Amino acid sequence: MKDLMGIINLSESEEDIKELTYNRPIASIPIAGRYRVIDFVLSNMVNAGIENVSIFTQGKSRSLMDHIKTGKDWDLDRKLDGLFILNPQMNTSNMSITNGDIDNFENHMVYLERSRQNYVILTRSYMICNIDYSDVYRYHKESGADITIVYKKVIKDSNRFINCDTLNLDKDGKVISLGKNIGNDKANNISLEMYVMKKELLLDIIKNSITKGDHRYLKQSIFSNIDKFYVNSYKYNGYLACINSIRNYYKANMELLYENIYKKLFYDNGLIYTRIKDEPPTIYSEESNVYNSLVANGCVIEGTVKNSIIFRGVKIKKNTVVENSIIMQKSEIDEGVKLKNVILDKNVVITKNNSLQGYKHNPLVIKKNEKI
Repeated sequence: MKDLMGIINLSESEEDIKELTYNRPIASIPIAGRYRVIDFVLSNMVNAGIENVSIFTQGKSRSLMDHIKTGKDWDLDRKLDGLFILNPQMNTSNMSITNGDIDNFENHMVYLERSRQNYVILTRSYMICNIDYSDVYRYHKESGADITIVYKKVIKDSNRFINCDTLNLDKDGKVISLGKNIGNDKANNISLEMYVMKKELLLDIIKNSITKGDHRYLKQSIFSNIDKFYVNSYKYNGYLACINSIRNYYKANMELLYENIYKKLFYDNGLIYTRIKDEPPTIYSEESNVYNSLVANGCVIEGTVKNSIIFRGVKIKKNTVVENSIIMQKSEIDEGVKLKNVILDKNVVITKNNSLQGYKHNPLVIKKNEKI
């Protein structure tokens, strides 16, 4: 896989998940007790033997850079190739960051041109799965396609992928057009927004968009010229979750409490890696009760935890009940508190005897650093 480079494009819609993206991109939202959303796509690339990985951000990248650092935990701190974080450049004429990913690609054309690989896989972060990119790459080369797009056939569960791209395919799997899932079809070919193509073709598409000035996003440029390319599809059959809304984020975390789903996501085609932190083991008091929950290291549990995801360094005092909830890093829950269907962002403090409750289809979200 030395001839394939990976590009993670963080030009992602945050409209329906903005409660968790005020100060971070979707890619760095904590998930599953000790991971971040971006860990899945990064791990998939590393497991496939990809050695040159770049992340094209859209700003708000401090938490992302703090999490990834040099890429050491993914074996990407290399002298040759490695991990590159490429931020958008400021427009000095009006002191603003330009919109659209085409401008960001244009600003970093030198990186693309100098990379030694001949093929590229472009992905987003918000589609989380455990996929074998080496098989996708092999399929693409054998098919002779100009572009290969990964999709999953979703039946009866399309509401989990509202506003996601859909692929309209012919009988041979060729992509005819791009649509959007608005929830009115029982079955959809959901695009994972993973594209494989020659780097030369990617550069041509970017340069053509810059010259004509007719598209601000790479995806628009590809599909407006779909009749000029042979665009093939690759069917993915594994577990898939879409982190594009609060509801989907909550549901994806809750599903990980099922052992079969957890194993599919974290072990199917290789391990999922994250930043290592040397936290001590979690302390459980004699009064604590924990049922069907994921509890990370460094916590102190004195109360009751049911069907919940507890991140590193969380403190839950006695006579407290946490149920069907997600409690992020370093949050503190005082005595006598009752939480149900709640998402606490990092460093939240809930004082004595408070009761907070949301709904399974609409969990209550408490912003980072809040005290209630």
